Amino acid sequence: MKNITILNHPVINHHLSRLRDKHTDEAEFRMRLDMICKLMVYEITKDLPEKKVVIETPLEKSEESVLNCNIVVVSILRAGLAMQEALVQLLPEAKVGHFGYYRDEETLLPVKYYAKLPEITNNSVTILCDPMLATGGSLNASLELLKSSGAKTIKCFTLVSAPEGIEAVQSQHPDVQIISAALDRELNEKGYILPGLGDAGDRQFGTV
Repeated sequence: MKNITILNHPVINHHLSRLRDKHTDEAEFRMRLDMICKLMVYEITKDLPEKKVVIETPLEKSEESVLNCNIVVVSILRAGLAMQEALVQLLPEAKVGHFGYYRDEETLLPVKYYAKLPEITNNSVTILCDPMLATGGSLNASLELLKSSGAKTIKCFTLVSAPEGIEAVQSQHPDVQIISAALDRELNEKGYILPGLGDAGDRQFGTV
C-alpha cells in the first residue's frame, strides 16, 4: 500500500498495550496517549521541508536548518484533542483547527456539527489527528473539507487503523499520507475496530 506507514515500534507498542487494556483508567490513558503521540511526531515530521538560515552563536556565525513550511494541526473532536496537544507542544509555531462529527448509528456515516480552520496556504503542511481509523468516514469527510480549503499536503495521524478504513481513505485520497501506530484486524458489525481500544474519546475523558 502506498502512502501508508505502520510504525510497529517496540516502545510505542508497549504504551499501546496499556491503552488497549480495559482496566486502564483515564489518567493513565491520557498519559500513555501523550507519550505515543510525541514518539510518533518524529515519523510524521521527518520529511518536512527545510531551508538554511545564518545565525550567530555566542562564538561565531553558523548556517543552520529551520522548517520551511507552515504547520497546521487539525483535530477531529473529541478524540483528537490529546494528539493535537502533543503535536503543538513539539511544534509551537503550528496553527490549530478543529472538526466535529458524530456518527449516525444506523448508517455509520459522519455528520458534521463543527468546522473551524486557520488560513491554509500553498506552503502549509496539514496534520489531521484522529486516533481511530475505522470506517474512514470521518477522515474522508475531513479530507474533503481540508482540500476545499486549499490544503495540498496532508498527513493523517492515527493510533490504530483498520484495513477497511485504510482502503476507504486510499480509494478517495490516494495522495494523502497515513501514519499509524498499529494496523488492527478488522471492523465488527457496528464499525468498531477489533481488537481496538474502545472509544478513544470516552476512554480519555471518562464519559460513557
